[in-house]
Amino acid sequence: MCQLFINADSNLWASHTKSLRIDGVVSSIRLENFFWQILEEISFRDDMTCNQLITKLYLESLDAEHDMGNFTSFLRVCCSRYLSMIADGDIPRDTTTLQDVRVSHH
Repeated sequence: MCQLFINADSNLWASHTKSLRIDGVVSSIRLENFFWQILEEISFRDDMTCNQLITKLYLESLDAEHDMGNFTSFLRVCCSRYLSMIADGDIPRDTTTLQDVRVSHH
């Protein structure tokens, strides 16, 4: 079982920082590439940019009175929950043209 994880592409856990504007404030978010890919997939499904998705998640979290002291952890959990919902069959995974989106963003 561990070989499934050990043999993964090491680029997946390499991280990079993206700068974006959330509610008019410039912010930087540092995440592993794996999580950026999942956020791209979610935003693609919801027909928005990754920045729009992150802003929406942030504002909705504030509205729900969540403590946003560690927003990057929140984003990782969102990605994990999304994948868990797919694995459980709660939502379908439709990435028919996602590869085109990823290529155009890099």
